[in-house]
Amino acid sequence: MLIVFDTLNVYYLPQYVPIIEQLKKRNHQVKLVCYSNKNDQQAFSNTIENLHVECIWVKDKHEAKQTYLSLKPEWIFFGNESDFLDEVHQHSKTAQLGHGVGPKPSYYHKSKTPMTVRFIEGALRLSKIKEYYPKDEFVQVGFSKLDPMFNQTEPGFDLAKLGLDPNKKTILYAPTFNPSSLECFPDNWPTDFKEYNILIKPHSLTQVREQYKKQRDKLAKWSKYSNVYVAKEQDISLLPFMKNADILLSEASSTLFEFAALNKPVIVCNFFKLKWSYRGVFKFRFNNRFGKDNVLYSEIGFHVNDYASLLAAIPQQLSQPEEFKENRLKYTTDHVGPTDGLASSRIVDYLELNA
Repeated sequence: MLIVFDTLNVYYLPQYVPIIEQLKKRNHQVKLVCYSNKNDQQAFSNTIENLHVECIWVKDKHEAKQTYLSLKPEWIFFGNESDFLDEVHQHSKTAQLGHGVGPKPSYYHKSKTPMTVRFIEGALRLSKIKEYYPKDEFVQVGFSKLDPMFNQTEPGFDLAKLGLDPNKKTILYAPTFNPSSLECFPDNWPTDFKEYNILIKPHSLTQVREQYKKQRDKLAKWSKYSNVYVAKEQDISLLPFMKNADILLSEASSTLFEFAALNKPVIVCNFFKLKWSYRGVFKFRFNNRFGKDNVLYSEIGFHVNDYASLLAAIPQQLSQPEEFKENRLKYTTDHVGPTDGLASSRIVDYLELNA
């Protein structure tokens, strides 16, 4: 079979790669279609070359559609909704993967354009999306991105090579881009945690979009501290960061669920620098978009309402990692699904049986 992965954004790749590896093992042909209007082709050339699959660069969705109509692959994977399914379904079947398991309503609404199948992670997610779209095909498989973690094939970082101390506990700070706590952290916050290594993995959009320049300015200041490693633009995978980390700090992001699935403690940052369209009289917009689904992670770990609270919360949670263990297990069942490392195998099994 020929299977093509629609890579609208390169940060979809960590979800795609374990599936690609399974397909290659079974001697299927794999191609990527990447968008030059969304991604820096030169910046990510090495990342894509290391996958050892052909990448076709297109400038936009129209060119992508023409490519699919020409290639006529058996399957096309999408990481988001698509505008041209009627045409490609004349020749190909389509599969959708969420590129995360975050709490935003968009997780469910991207299925408004029905594909041949959407692969779902957790049991609660499956039941809820069936309520939204009862006539569509959904198959629970788990979260392919985490297969290398559960299979113990993700090596992580060599901390010493990053200039960090392998004997210290490691904090992972993984802020999302909006709403983000990033600009609420002090310029010198690494000095408050000098007895720890600090890995900082911002969202990929923080690295590239002009409107997040102030966030990048913060990252540049933090990167100068000897106990800090800040992800580069090419560090698109969160997996090595999670492998080395003992505790996670984040906000309303998929990362909370992913890290909790490793049975490690998470701290939820409930303080944000809101963009102007979510502030003041427009606060209702923020509540409408994010407030309702915040209950999804209300008990996943310890919550803090300001930066200062982290000074006590981090050592306390590291000394008592079992505190939210039962909650983490429940969240994993509901939102991430099976942790046997076989999500990608189940996906490829389905593709082969339904080609």
